[in-house]
Amino acid sequence: MLSINKRSLALLFSGVSLTLLSTLAGAGEWQLNMTEGVTSISKEVYGLHMLIFYICCAIGVLVFGAMFISMYLHRKSRGAEASHFHESVKLELLWTIVPALILIGMAFPATKTLTKIYDTDNADLDILVTGYQWKWKYEYIGQDVSFFANLSDASKAEIFNGEAKSEHYLLDTDKVLMIPTGKKVRFLVTSADVIHSWWVADLAVKRDAIPGYINESWTRVDEPGLFRGQCAELCGKDHGFMPIVVKAVTPEEFDAWLAQKREEAAAIAEAAKQTLSFDELYAQGEAVYNSQCSACHQPDGKGIAGTFPAIAGSPLAMGDVVGHLDRVINGGQGMPPFGEQLTPVEAAAVITFQRNAFGNNMGDQVQPIDVVNFKQGQ
Repeated sequence: MLSINKRSLALLFSGVSLTLLSTLAGAGEWQLNMTEGVTSISKEVYGLHMLIFYICCAIGVLVFGAMFISMYLHRKSRGAEASHFHESVKLELLWTIVPALILIGMAFPATKTLTKIYDTDNADLDILVTGYQWKWKYEYIGQDVSFFANLSDASKAEIFNGEAKSEHYLLDTDKVLMIPTGKKVRFLVTSADVIHSWWVADLAVKRDAIPGYINESWTRVDEPGLFRGQCAELCGKDHGFMPIVVKAVTPEEFDAWLAQKREEAAAIAEAAKQTLSFDELYAQGEAVYNSQCSACHQPDGKGIAGTFPAIAGSPLAMGDVVGHLDRVINGGQGMPPFGEQLTPVEAAAVITFQRNAFGNNMGDQVQPIDVVNFKQGQ
């Protein structure tokens, strides 16, 4: 029969205490705890989390303390004899009423915080966030500004050890989501393909992006700063390469940025009217292919057997150009649509490249206006 002495009991309690203390002490350095965040709602969520955590710790200490004390004081070696009874109305009422009161007490602050989290009314700015495999599209509702954010080229080089891993490895994007400080920003989160999840811990925002459905969330950042997040849903093979970067700037800086993005959109629309030479289309198309297509269809255009079709010798690339336009712009057969992700110049260039690279040598070319006309004619 196992005998528990005072020394063993003291060692047990000290071990448990040291483990708990080391966990709490290392929470900040090792990020074992929740992120407190920078917004008022994120701090309230963190405070609620810590309150419930301390309540659970207190319950644990009381319950396990009573168990250990009972085992120590009423052990067989001290001649204790177990009581024999089948039921106790007092005990049953005690372990029913006390936990119910504890849960009710915890429900009040939790309900208050949850009500604030889901209060998306009266927003100063609406942003539609759409998940794609594996990038994010941001559309500023009513502002005529939208763009895609991809994993940065530097991070792509780090993945294959072309460069040393940086501090923000896999957390940098080529474009950042800009929001104004001191304004309530509402996020409308959805998806164009599979389920994603838009998560920025510092802002206390985490919403699933579901095809055909819109989830709402909001934030208000009072001080300028840069905040990083990730897709928190297993959305495919490149799930880990789908970061989020949000930058909060002053309202004046934000308005200037919006004006700049509108000018860029106007320049893109103007560029779609130009006629490019074959060499210009081929060179730009090669760059687009390497950044957008080569991961699936491979740098040599031979694809991956049974998974991604080859471009080299492809019936699509060597067939009717309208079919090629339709596949690139609208997607199909497992390929996502690139009509919104590429500008008319980029789409025309990459189609021209695919039809003339990898031994296809079709000799034809697609101009940006052909892409614009195809979209308008759908």
